[in-house]
Amino acid sequence: MKILIIEDELPAARQLTKLLTGARSNIQVIETLDSVNGAVNWLRTFPSPDLIFMDIQIADGLSFEIFKQVSIDSAVIFTTAFDQYAVQAFKVNAIDYLLKPVDPEELHKSLEKFEQQRGSQVIDFTSISRYFQPEQHKDRFLVKNGQHFTFIQVEDIGYFRSSEGLTQAFCNNGKKYFVDNSLDDLERLLDPRLFFRVSRSMMIHVRSVVKIFPHLNGRLKLEVSPKLPEDVLVSRDRAGEFKVWLGG
Repeated sequence: MKILIIEDELPAARQLTKLLTGARSNIQVIETLDSVNGAVNWLRTFPSPDLIFMDIQIADGLSFEIFKQVSIDSAVIFTTAFDQYAVQAFKVNAIDYLLKPVDPEELHKSLEKFEQQRGSQVIDFTSISRYFQPEQHKDRFLVKNGQHFTFIQVEDIGYFRSSEGLTQAFCNNGKKYFVDNSLDDLERLLDPRLFFRVSRSMMIHVRSVVKIFPHLNGRLKLEVSPKLPEDVLVSRDRAGEFKVWLGG
C-alpha cells in the first residue's frame, strides 16, 4: 500500500510515518510534502498513491486548493486540528478524518475503513471546503454621532456594555456610542481571539485588559482601559477560559 503524506509540521509527519509503518507491514510511505504547490507538482509528475494523508491547513494555504489544480484518484484521509464542530463536515460527506495528534487506535480504524471501501469513495471537496475557509469577522460599526452617522473601527473599541436592552461601544479615546447589536450578536460577529464576554453585560477587547487581580470565590477582578468606576469581574466558571484566551 503506497501512501503519500501532505503535512507541513515535520514532527507530526514523522510521527504519522512511524505509526503507519508500524500498523501494516505492507505500507510504504513514498513521500512527505509540506505545501499545496509541492503536492500539485508531485501529483502531476508521479503515479497516484493508494492513499493520501492530508492536513487541512498547510504551509501555503488550505489543502483543498490541491484538488482545484490536479485530478486525484487516490483515497484521502484528512488529519486536522480543527474543532469538533468543523469535523462534523467530514461525517456528513462520508470522508474519514483523524484529529491531531493522531491516535494509533483511530489510525487503525481509518486504515480498516479504507480497505473496506477501497475504490468506492466519492468526495465532494467543494462542498466541505467552505467549512474551513477563514471566518469573516465584523471590522467596523456604523453609529450615530450627533446629527450624522460615522464608522468606528473594531480595533478602536475597548469594550461593549449592555444595559436595559441597549448596547454601547466604549472607545479607547473615551467616546461611547450605541450600537444596534446585542452582546449575543456580537459574540457571533466579532473575532473571538480579540473579544471575550466576561459577563452577561460586558464584552472586552484583549488590549483593554490592563491588570488582573484574584478576587473572592475564584473570580478575577480586571482593571480595564478606558477606566470604569465599578469592578469588572470574571466569574469562577469563566476564569480559566479567560486566562487561556488572554494568553493567546
